[in-house]
Amino acid sequence: MSLTTDPNDPALKLPPKSDGQNPTYLVLNEEERKKGFVRPLRRSYRHVGKRPKYPLRDLTEEERERHGKDYVKYEQYPEGESPLVGRFWTEADLKSGCGTVTTMGDAIAETYARDPKFYGATFCCTCQTHIHLEEFVWEGTNEIVGS
Repeated sequence: MSLTTDPNDPALKLPPKSDGQNPTYLVLNEEERKKGFVRPLRRSYRHVGKRPKYPLRDLTEEERERHGKDYVKYEQYPEGESPLVGRFWTEADLKSGCGTVTTMGDAIAETYARDPKFYGATFCCTCQTHIHLEEFVWEGTNEIVGS
C-alpha cells in the first residue's frame, strides 16, 4: 500500500487489491498534519455496525403490513432532530458489524486527528471492504470515527 497527498494521483483510481484495500490512500501532507490535531491521535477502530441513536420500539401491525416482514423495529427521531420522522430497522441492520479492530498507519491516523471529516469511509480488515464511518468507533470508546 502507498500513500499520496495528491488528490489527482491516478493511483487513487486503481481497483482494490485482492484483500479489499486500495493500493494507494490519500492523506494530508506532513506540513498540514504538523499544524496540530483537533481530535486525539488514535490508531485503531472497531467495526460495530449500524446502531440506532434513539430507543427502538416494536412495529405496529399496520406498519408490518405496509412495510413488509424485513423490518423488525422502529426508531422515532426527536422532534427537530432530523427532517425525517424516524427509521425502520431490519434484523440484519441491528446485527451488523463484525466487531473486529482494525489498526491504521501513522499518516492516516494523523489525517483523521487533524481533519476528522477528511474520509467518508474506512477499511475493515475482516470484512475486507471500505464501509461508511458511522459503522466504526474508536477502540476503547463509543465515539464514532470521523466525528
